[in-house]
Amino acid sequence: MRTPRGKLLLVLAVVLMVAGAGWGVSTLLRSPADEAAARKPPRPSLVTVEVERRKLVSTVVISGALEYGSPYPVSLAGVVGGDDAAQRATRAPRPGTITEGTVVMEVNGRPVFVFTGKVPMHRGLLPGAKGADVRQLQRALRGLGHHAPMTGVFDRATIAAVSRFYAKRDYEAQQPTLELRQKRDDLRRAVRAAQEVLATERRALDQGLDVLPLKVKLANARRDLKEAGQALESARAQEHTTEDETRVEAAESAVRAAEERLLAAEQELAQARAVPTPAPTPSPGAPAGPPADTRLLELRVANAGADVAAARSALERVLEEAGIARDRRLTELGKNLRLAREAVVTAEQTLRQARQLSPTKLRVANAQRDLAAAQALLAEFSRTYGTTVPPGEIVFLPRLPARLHKATVKAGELVDRPIATVTSSTFVVSGSVDAAEAGRLKTGLEATIETEDGRTVPGTVTSLGGRDAKGAVPVMITPASMKGLRKLAGAPVTVRVTIGATGKEVLVVPAAAVVTAADGRARVQVETAPDRTKEVEVRTGLAADGAVEVTGDLRPGDLVVVNGA
Repeated sequence: MRTPRGKLLLVLAVVLMVAGAGWGVSTLLRSPADEAAARKPPRPSLVTVEVERRKLVSTVVISGALEYGSPYPVSLAGVVGGDDAAQRATRAPRPGTITEGTVVMEVNGRPVFVFTGKVPMHRGLLPGAKGADVRQLQRALRGLGHHAPMTGVFDRATIAAVSRFYAKRDYEAQQPTLELRQKRDDLRRAVRAAQEVLATERRALDQGLDVLPLKVKLANARRDLKEAGQALESARAQEHTTEDETRVEAAESAVRAAEERLLAAEQELAQARAVPTPAPTPSPGAPAGPPADTRLLELRVANAGADVAAARSALERVLEEAGIARDRRLTELGKNLRLAREAVVTAEQTLRQARQLSPTKLRVANAQRDLAAAQALLAEFSRTYGTTVPPGEIVFLPRLPARLHKATVKAGELVDRPIATVTSSTFVVSGSVDAAEAGRLKTGLEATIETEDGRTVPGTVTSLGGRDAKGAVPVMITPASMKGLRKLAGAPVTVRVTIGATGKEVLVVPAAAVVTAADGRARVQVETAPDRTKEVEVRTGLAADGAVEVTGDLRPGDLVVVNGA
């Protein structure tokens, strides 16, 4: 049995249900006028954005991978060691850092060294070899403390430096093989045999009866030539003969005696003139007596002077005659020397003609040719005989230190393919951008490298490649530091390259708010009141991320129209 209060609640519920149903039917049943009013577009309005003051940075985003740079496949230029035995790796290349002079592997127990050089190893280095590869090796040896000359020639000094380098690393530089040593011995024996044959044939030629007298005559002519030369040299060294020396000494003695007599006569005359003749009885006050009579003494002086002149003239005649006699002797001895030379030449020609007419002459000539050929073969072989560097024992890399990234040959395998891949010892990010973006990049621009775990590392754009078939341009970015990156080799990263920045806060508006008018000037529309705007002329600057720097009659907070509806 329901109470009055329950009946009241039931009535109220029914009323509410009826009212709700009526409202729902009224919403579904609308008049045509209501439908037309509902389809009218809303009232047009402006889309505006506030002018901001902030720093603006323009970047280019590049997706790439973090990896070691400059991959370079390494191959051997030829055999390792001195023979053509099967090339088998006895110590495989090991990943890690390689430096100047490092042994990267062993083949048949022989080392394979790595040096810096742009010219690849392409041949074995034999004694006397010349070229840029030799100069590269010399430069590397000097850098490692071995005194090699910078001649570009694989000479004895370079060979000594190579031997010291190998010995310091507990190896022996490649010496001639047993086969080469045997070949050199064979060539030496061939030369000795040819010399013996030639000597035998020459003895047979010289022992002919028509040759022996001519050989004696030639020997006598050569002895006469020697004696004539000695006689001429002796005459040139001697100023006068013994007879001429005696005559010259006698003439010089006569000159000295005449000069002594003249000096004595002159002294006697001077004394006589200095002492006057005394008077018999001089009276007081009377003058001195007359001077002494010196006429006899003066005559003696004159005669002595004439004797001196005559002696000197005689000496000059003797010297002149001695000189003429010496010239005559030298001329005669020179003639004798020429005659002796002519006699030697004549005797040699006669002997040579006799030998040519000898029946053994042909055998001698053949023996001479055989000896020359044997000596030429030995000399040619000896030029390249000695310590060598086989072509496979050196690998030149463009830059060291480097990183051996991956070995492709294992111990025990034949070395018939590239042995490893090396890279630079630093990480780089390799990516690409389209041609339009590449036009905004240049080497040296700063960049930020972002790893997947959110870490950032500064970097620098280090190279831009050429456009590929798809229009993409490869870009390489080098991190400023390797710290914490070695475990991320091959990981994808994102690089943001800064191509421009304002440096300080500037007025910024959306790029869609700037309109270029017909006069070429940029303008923005600024809202001054609801649905009312005015045009403001601006100058644009850096653009980045959909925004652009502007200057003009604007203030932060102004509303600029992006588009109108």
